[in-house]
Formats: sequence, C-alpha cells, structure tokens
Amino acid sequence: MLERLSVSNLAVVEKAEVRFAPGLNAITGETGAGKSVLIGALDLVLGSRAAPSQVRDGAREATATAQFDLSGRTLKAVSAILEDAGLPPCEDGALFLRRTVYAAQGAKAWVNDSPATAAVLRRLAPLLVDIHGPRSNQRILEERFQRETLDSYGGTPFGDYARDWSALCEIRDSISALEGVDGSDDEADLLRYQVGELEAASLSPDDDEIAARHKAAADAGAILADAEAISQALDGEGGASETLFRAQSVTASLSRRFPKASEWMPEIEDVLLRIRELSRTVADAMSSVSAEPEDLEALDARLTLLNGLKRKYLKDRDAPVSALVAALESKRERLARLEGRDVELERLAAKEKEALANVVSAGGRLSSSRKKAAAKLSAAVTRELKDLGFLHAKFSIEIASKPPAADGCDTIVFMFEPNPGESPRPLGDIASSGETARAMLALKGVLAAHDSVDTLVFDEIDANIGGETGRIVGEKMHDLSRFRQVVAITHLPQSAAFADSHLVVSKTVSGGRTRTGVDTVEGEELLDEMARMLGGEDGTPSARAHAGELLSLAQDYKSKRRR
Repeated sequence: MLERLSVSNLAVVEKAEVRFAPGLNAITGETGAGKSVLIGALDLVLGSRAAPSQVRDGAREATATAQFDLSGRTLKAVSAILEDAGLPPCEDGALFLRRTVYAAQGAKAWVNDSPATAAVLRRLAPLLVDIHGPRSNQRILEERFQRETLDSYGGTPFGDYARDWSALCEIRDSISALEGVDGSDDEADLLRYQVGELEAASLSPDDDEIAARHKAAADAGAILADAEAISQALDGEGGASETLFRAQSVTASLSRRFPKASEWMPEIEDVLLRIRELSRTVADAMSSVSAEPEDLEALDARLTLLNGLKRKYLKDRDAPVSALVAALESKRERLARLEGRDVELERLAAKEKEALANVVSAGGRLSSSRKKAAAKLSAAVTRELKDLGFLHAKFSIEIASKPPAADGCDTIVFMFEPNPGESPRPLGDIASSGETARAMLALKGVLAAHDSVDTLVFDEIDANIGGETGRIVGEKMHDLSRFRQVVAITHLPQSAAFADSHLVVSKTVSGGRTRTGVDTVEGEELLDEMARMLGGEDGTPSARAHAGELLSLAQDYKSKRRR
C-alpha cells in the first residue's frame, strides 16, 4: 500500500508530506488548495509525462517521492521487474520511488535510491496504484481493460487458449518463412548444375598447396640440379661427411698420445650426424619434385580448374579452397530448401489446420465461459449502480464473435442503458465523466476480491452527486477499503464521513506567495472540516451538529461491517 507521499515545489505546493493509512483515506479542502496536485505528484512518480511547467514559479526543480509497503504477490511481481532492470530489491518490502522535474528542462527518476528510467516507473505503476477520476485515463472505457476485467472476474480458461494460439502462431511463422523462400525451377536447375560442378572437383585442403607444387614442377630441372650439388657437398666424394670422417679417425689416433683429444670426439660425431640428417632431408624434399612432363601437365590442369572455380564462385583466385567448400555447402542448403519447400509446406498446412481447430475449440470454451461470467458480472454491477443513484440503469456486456486472435474469438464491450426504453450503447459513447466514475466504482465494488492492485485512488468520483447518493458512495468506498487501500479526493461530507483517515489540504498566502499544507484531522478539527464542507461557518452549532451526525452514522455503518 501507499504509505507516504512527499512533494516539494510542485505547482502550488511548496512543501508537503502526506502519510496514508490502511483503509479509506479522504482528502478534502477548498477548491484550488492543491488537492489535485497530490494526485499529480503520485502520477509523476508512477512515470507520467514530466514538464517544466509543473515546477513552482521561482524554483529550480520539483520533486515527488512515494513510499510503498509491499507484500505477497505484489512484492513478488515488483521484485521481478526490479531484478530485470538491475535495480536494488525492496528491503523489508519497502519500495521508494522518486522523480525530479527541472525548470530548465528534463527529469530524472530513482527507484530505491538508484537511478532509473520513467519506463521502469511505468512498468511498476499498474502493480501499485489504480487511479480513476475526471482528469485520469478512464481505463474502464478501454476494450482491453473490459476483456481482462471479465476474464479476471470469471476465472476464464484463457491460459488454455493462449497456449493453443501460440502453437498456431509458431506454425504460421514457419509457413511464412518457407513462403518467403523465393525460387523458380530455373534457379533449382542452376543450383543442381553448380553443386554438381563443385562436387566433381573433389575439393580437398591439400588443394591449397597445388600452386606451390606447380611452381616447383615447372622449375624441376634447376631445382634437382641444385639439390644434387648440395648432396655432393654434404655427403659425396670429397664432401663434408668424408672430411669429418677423416677428422674422426685422426682424432682417435691423436687421443692415444694426447688424451685430451678424446673430448673432441663427441662433437665431431654430432656434426657428422647432423650433416647426414640434412642430406636425407634434401633427398626427401626432392622426392616430391618431378621433372616428368605428365606430372607437370596434371598439376597445371588442377591449378587451372581451381582458379576457374574461384573466379566463378568467389571472384578471387587467391581465396583458400575452404571458401569454395563453404560456397558448395551454401548451394546445397539452398537447393535442399527449394526441393523440400513444397513437401514441407504441405506438411505444415496439415499442422496448421489441426492447430487452428484446437484454437477454435479452445476459443469456443473461452467464449462460453465469458458469456456465463458476463451475465453474472452484469447483474452484480447493475445492482451496485442502483445503489449509486442509477435507479433504472442497466449494465450489460456484449460479446460478439470475431476471427481468432491473441485475445480470443470475442469482441467484448461494456454496455450502458441509463433509462428504460433506451437501447444499450457502449459505455464510452454515452457516459459522462461522473457516470463513468461511478460505473468504475460499481465495477471495483464487484471486483474487490479479484483486483490485484493494492491502492485505488478516486479523484472526485462523487462529483455532481450529493445527498443520499453521496452517502452510498461513501459506503461503497469504505466497503472497497476492506480489501484495498482507498484514497479519495472528495467534496462531499457524506462520502468523507466514512474515512478511516481524513486529510485536509489548505492554502495560505504569505509574502505574496501561496503555500499549501496537508494535515491529518480528527476530533474537533475533523468536526470543523466537516462543518465547512456542509457549508456552515466555523463554529456554527447547527453545522457542527450535522457533521457529528454524519460521522456517527458512518461509524455505525463501519462497526456493523466489521462484525
């Protein structure tokens, strides 16, 4: 629930702090005192549009801070949003929202003292507060709200339908993807030829060495002659090996007369071994160099083939053979999609037909459940409306069939018949702001046990009514407050009398500036405020007596409801 709202330099409010209680909180005060600014401040911290014009004249910035005490499913849902946004969790269920608007331009937001975005505030808003009134967006007129309200009230099997609809959408997405594979028989024929040509080349990683082997084969004569000269120098007659062998023999003889010479033997043997290994390496390398004309011709043909394929499919003769292999795989996949498209489309069409049948079946069950719930909800709201002064009005819900969609197979419209003999029409077409507000109050009264929002705010929901109807509005708001915290801005003492906490907004003028204050009143101060609302001067015995009577009647009603 909403525990505290602090405001500074917002419109006419220089500084104010409001503490809210569980149950019904009534906010009263003279016209222009700043009651609506409090709702505006709450709207601001919940992510509504911020504008420099909201800043009090002469101030650099305006700030609104709201503190909420959360528990249960609300805390769980809020925590999920905070975690997703990378924001600190709510310690002991406490959530702090702050918004600052700058006179120069721009605004900033904080959640639990960490910088956040207005988008995060707007994600949190539907979980925290539901605001209704002449100046707020009347969600009751929105088709989505009407549908979700009916489903919530009736406990309709929407989850079953949603699963079947999701399955149908997945199949249709697959069909769309396949249908998006443009291709003709000519393209398929071309791909078959290209795949065949590339496969016939029997591409191998060894093909990357063909150019080097070709160059070696072209120069084979000179290469073999030079290699032979190296071999002779290393291991031929009069070569390094023969010289070292003689040195080895002389050293062995010398060591008998000069023992230290024996230490040179390992080094001579090591050099001799290395020369012989180098000679074998040269011989091995030359074994792959062929001076035969037919070998050169084969390498030339292979190199010509590879270069031709690279120019044709890669536009780059220096590209590695692996690029040609990748091109082959890509063409194989494309050809497979073209060749298998019709078969797969036929298979998916059968699945789509089956999935659509499931959707229609689930939609039928959903529609049936909605119609049953609509009859009960219509009757319950009509009873509530009679209590609220619409003695002959009727509330109904029109459900018409439509093609399957994400929200079902129904168009749902709240209908209103204000007077007997008139045809029901959509609520949004005929209801005034006051009628809409009372319709919302009636609906909220019926849905109290189903509504998941902890705090309901009614901004002058009792506008343009009075007397007995005003008393009944107060009773309805009190009944609602048994399930949810209710905050109501009201001008009617008959409604305000039912409050569990009464807040008075007042304004004073000092130094040529208007300042707004908010105080919780009780006892004699409450009697004074109620007397003022009844139109009596402060201290008028008759007005105070009437105020006391209203409070007493309201207290009796609340006591009975608690039993």
